[in-house]
Amino acid sequence: MKKIVIAGGTGFIGSYLKTKFEELGYTVIIISRQEKFANWNNVAAIVEALNNAEMLINLAGKSVNCRYNEKNKREILLSRTETTKVLGEAIQQCTIPPKLWINAGTATIYRHAEDRPMTETEGEIGNGFSVDVAKAWEKSFFNFHLKNTRQVLLRIAITLGKNEGVMKPLQNLVRFGLGGRQGSGNQMFSWIHIEDLFSIILFIKDHSNLNGIFNCSSPNPLSNKIFMQKLRRCMNISIGLPSPAWQLKIGAVLIKTETELVLKSRWVLPDRLLKEGYTFLYPSLDNALINLINE
Repeated sequence: MKKIVIAGGTGFIGSYLKTKFEELGYTVIIISRQEKFANWNNVAAIVEALNNAEMLINLAGKSVNCRYNEKNKREILLSRTETTKVLGEAIQQCTIPPKLWINAGTATIYRHAEDRPMTETEGEIGNGFSVDVAKAWEKSFFNFHLKNTRQVLLRIAITLGKNEGVMKPLQNLVRFGLGGRQGSGNQMFSWIHIEDLFSIILFIKDHSNLNGIFNCSSPNPLSNKIFMQKLRRCMNISIGLPSPAWQLKIGAVLIKTETELVLKSRWVLPDRLLKEGYTFLYPSLDNALINLINE
């Protein structure tokens, strides 16, 4: 039996990966708070799920699409670090541990960058709450030094899926004529098509020499202003009113989120993936948007 375990697999990325792996003939076991068989309170079931699994993919973590009050900040941090710790300790209890452990990370770990792109070797780590969470998450993963399980961490950029994730609210803004630049529009928008995310996971699985940190993003990031222009064009809507930063701050309070999600400049390049020979299915935003919106 080919088996893959996805922790935190009930969100849009996890659901997509589950479907894709099942199409390849895998049995997929989900670990989440809702699962009756393998939930975070049942360590024995987690060990059983991981035993003889080909791969563990950990996506667990509370959504950052919320206000950063103290309660939410604590939940955002612990939902990442504590679940990663549980998984690492469970692997240590396995008689036949998974060959590969892929842990999600975030491209938000890099500083606000409008001057140059960030790579795995030359990127500069930022500061602030989101960066502190990203660093603690990576630390909890690399605290484990597993002899028989290869460890790979993906610093994932904003993931684009069909009517899922960030695409849904952005398309709604465009439909209502509000799809102009957000803030200055100069902040860089690093992104990845969800099909490439799945394909990268397969690539890493098939290349047993790969480990450590990989930026998981398209090789062609672009500014927020250009991104919104291309989105409007793809949706055949010419008018897009801009949203200045002050307006976004008021709106963020009303819809209980944070402006960092749209105003931080994430300029990230997948340097290691390109050097290892990965070929992107959707390297340009134009093709990605055609697939996600018009196909």
